[in-house]
Amino acid sequence: MSKHILLVDDDALLRRSLAFNLEQAGYRVSTAATAEDALTQVNLEPPDLVLLDIGLPGMDGMDALRQLRIQMPIPIIFITARRRELDEVLGLELGADDYVTKPFDIDILLARIKAVLRRVGPNTATAPQSSQPLVIGSLHIDPAAHSVTIAGETVDLAPREFDLLLALAQEAGHVLSVDDLLARVWGAEYEGESQVVYVHIRWLREKLEADPKHPQRIVTVRGVGYKLVVVE
Repeated sequence: MSKHILLVDDDALLRRSLAFNLEQAGYRVSTAATAEDALTQVNLEPPDLVLLDIGLPGMDGMDALRQLRIQMPIPIIFITARRRELDEVLGLELGADDYVTKPFDIDILLARIKAVLRRVGPNTATAPQSSQPLVIGSLHIDPAAHSVTIAGETVDLAPREFDLLLALAQEAGHVLSVDDLLARVWGAEYEGESQVVYVHIRWLREKLEADPKHPQRIVTVRGVGYKLVVVE
């Protein structure tokens, strides 16, 4: 069965052209011009993925993302004309799975959609080999339960933060390059986009380190990459 994508954008021409391209690529597409309409549609028929513009009239994309996250765990990709990194980072921090800035190449967008749908699918290449709990000093990671604790205290991580930490934990004590982490956590579609790793490493440190500015657990090896080390 074709995956169902909900496209939310107030630009009627973009909605028509993008919906056409998505349908040509084999997706079933619904569209909405406002966040309010999108939320109604999601309640009636939950899509497999939402393409969400930030600059919507009325309720904007950021508020819509918050509401969608409350309703159900649907993967969301921001499409935005705002190029400031603050918007992009904020969108990911709120829980968006990815972002693409306008104007975008349709092939790049299709690759991102495939990557996000693959990551949230029930079967992933890493699932069988990463189901056992990992213990690195006081840090406990349970992939099956998708939970993390430090000295018994629960740490709340976003899905991509968890995936990044798990990749580091599976190679604890060894250095992983930024390219390695991009390939393992985000996929080949993100080759060259090192900034996304830097941002997520910073978020992880804020949640896992006693002093994020002087990290002891997720260590930078200059010119090489990052490694997760034992901290009791």
